[in-house]
Amino acid sequence: MDCGLCELIQCLAALAVVALILVVLIAHFSASGMVDLRRHEKEKYFLSEDGEKGTFPSLQDPSSRELSVVVPAYNEELRMPVMMEETMDYLENRQKRQPSFTYEVIIVDDGSKDKTTEVALEYTKKYGADKVRVLTLVRNRGKGGAVRMGTLSSRGKLILMADADGATKFADLEKVEAGLQDISPKPENMAISCGSRAHLEEESVAHRSVFRTFLMYGFHFLVWFFCVKGIRDTQCGFKLFTREAALKTFSCLHVERWAFDVELLYIAQCFKIPIAEVAVNWTEIEGSKLVPFWSWLQMGRDLVFIRLRYITGAWKLESSRKAD
Repeated sequence: MDCGLCELIQCLAALAVVALILVVLIAHFSASGMVDLRRHEKEKYFLSEDGEKGTFPSLQDPSSRELSVVVPAYNEELRMPVMMEETMDYLENRQKRQPSFTYEVIIVDDGSKDKTTEVALEYTKKYGADKVRVLTLVRNRGKGGAVRMGTLSSRGKLILMADADGATKFADLEKVEAGLQDISPKPENMAISCGSRAHLEEESVAHRSVFRTFLMYGFHFLVWFFCVKGIRDTQCGFKLFTREAALKTFSCLHVERWAFDVELLYIAQCFKIPIAEVAVNWTEIEGSKLVPFWSWLQMGRDLVFIRLRYITGAWKLESSRKAD
C-alpha cells in the first residue's frame, strides 16, 4: 500500500478518535446534575370549577383513582378540543358502564402563548376539578418536562400519557390496558405498555420523501444502537404506566424535549421493568410542532448524549425522590 495512503488513513483514524473524545467530553460536561423536580409556587395548585385553588397531590401518595390521563399541551387551543371531546366521551361512557371506574384528566399547559389554559379550564367547569385539572407551567419545559410534571401530580393507579392532538384513537386505551395486563410477572407491580405505529410503517414510507424515510430509519437505528432494544416505536405519545413504574422512571428523567420517550424507556430497561408494545390506530394531524430536519437532528444528538452521559456517570439512576 502506498505510504501516502497509509499516512492519510492514520490521520483520519486519529481525527476520528479525537472527535469521539471531544463528543464524550462535551456530552459529559454539558450534562446537568440531578433531575430538578422543584416547582414554581404557581405550579403547585389547580383551579376548581368555582375558581378556588386546590393543591396537586404527589405521585408518592397512594392512588385514589383507577386512571390518570396526562395531556401535555403547548399552543393547542385549536387542536385540543377535538381530542378532549373524544377523551371525555369515552371516559364518561366507561364510567356509566362501570360505576367503579374512576378517572382524572390532567392537562399540562407547557408555557403556551395562546389560550390553551383558558380552553382547558372550560372542561374543568363542565366536568369538575375532580375529573379535569389544569396544570399551567410558568415556563416552557418541553413535552417531556410537561408529561413529567403532570405525572408527578397524578392520582391514578394507572397513568396514561396522551397527546393533545388526538392522533391516537382514545378508545385504544383498552388495547394498551390489555397489553399491560398480559405482562406477567410485574416486579413490584411495575410495567409499561406502549402504543405503537410500527405496523403502519410500510404505508407511511410509501407517502414520505426518500429524505424523510432516510431520517426515520436513521433515527430507529440510533435508538436501537444507543438506548432501547426490542421496541420498534418509542415515539408514539400513547403510553400506559403502572403508578410504581411511573414513579421509578419519571423521577430519574433528564431529557425534557422530544427524545424524552427514549430516555424513559432506557431507564425502564435498566431497571428491568417489563414493557409491552401494542399496535394502535393513529392518524397524522396537521399542526405538528416537529420541524422535520432540525427536530430529527436534535433527537439524534440527544440519543447519543443520553447513552454517553450514563456511561460516563454524568447521569445516574437514582432511587425515587420526592418532588417539591
